[in-house]
Amino acid sequence: MSASPTSDASSATPTSGGSTSSPPSPSDPSAASSSSQPPASSPSPLPGDTATPSPSASTASPDAASAAASSDAAAPSDQSAAPAAAPASDASSSTLPQDLSPWGMFMQADIIVKAVMIGLAFASLVTWTICIAKMVELSLARRKLGAALTEVSESRSLAEAQMALGAKDGVLASLLASAMHEARLSAGISSDAGIKERAASNFAEIVRAESRRIRLGMGLLATIGATSPFVGLFGTVWGIMNSFIGISKSQTTNLAVVAPGIAEALLATALGLVAAIPAVIIYNHFARVTKGYVELVSRASGSAGRLLSRDLDHTHVGSIGGARSRAAE
Repeated sequence: MSASPTSDASSATPTSGGSTSSPPSPSDPSAASSSSQPPASSPSPLPGDTATPSPSASTASPDAASAAASSDAAAPSDQSAAPAAAPASDASSSTLPQDLSPWGMFMQADIIVKAVMIGLAFASLVTWTICIAKMVELSLARRKLGAALTEVSESRSLAEAQMALGAKDGVLASLLASAMHEARLSAGISSDAGIKERAASNFAEIVRAESRRIRLGMGLLATIGATSPFVGLFGTVWGIMNSFIGISKSQTTNLAVVAPGIAEALLATALGLVAAIPAVIIYNHFARVTKGYVELVSRASGSAGRLLSRDLDHTHVGSIGGARSRAAE
């Protein structure tokens, strides 16, 4: 039996995939419609097939490869820059103190600066202690001496003045006791000038002793007022020196490195001024008040001298009257 020509032709037609397929029939509408639609995706090549690269893909591949290489090279540099920036920020944050209050700066200061601040704080405490103590002392002394002078103002002799004062102690009582003691020691001496001179010498010693007593603590005020600024300046120099040492160690001029030492230096200077300025003002005030009290003591000395002179006159008048009565007899 002979084969039909159509079947021989269809069997002899090869395909690119190595398999045979019959062409669609013109009379079949479903085959025509399926042949007219484009394929959704290109079929994967078989192991026997050879793929032919297109010219456009071959020309675009070097540009894509160079862009990928540049992005790969930039990524490590960004990654290396991020860790480098992180330690710098950590260093600046660790160098800058968390607490910039006076107490925080004191706690973070160097041991020398701390010693300076403690010394200046102690000097300020001593200044105000002396101020309160001298204010109370001078007020009581002036009131007591003024009352004593009022009490003896009407007395006509040393004995009456001592009786008016009673058992009270004070500078006026010391002056009266010294005058009485000199009068007893000089009994039988006709020279009144010698007695008055010796009594005046004793009075001067009592006045000087009272002046030294009432000025007790004034020298310490003068010392604090004169030396505290220089002690604060020493703390300032030390703090600035620490700042420059920090700059040299960190090899940077960042404000976070320089600020702590400068803040400590300025705090030491402020404490020096806090200790010095009140000390100078208080010293000048008490110098004026003490001068007024010493003048009041000098008035008491003059009052005791007048009473002694009056007693000497009474003694001479009594001795002359006795001599006259004996002569009349």
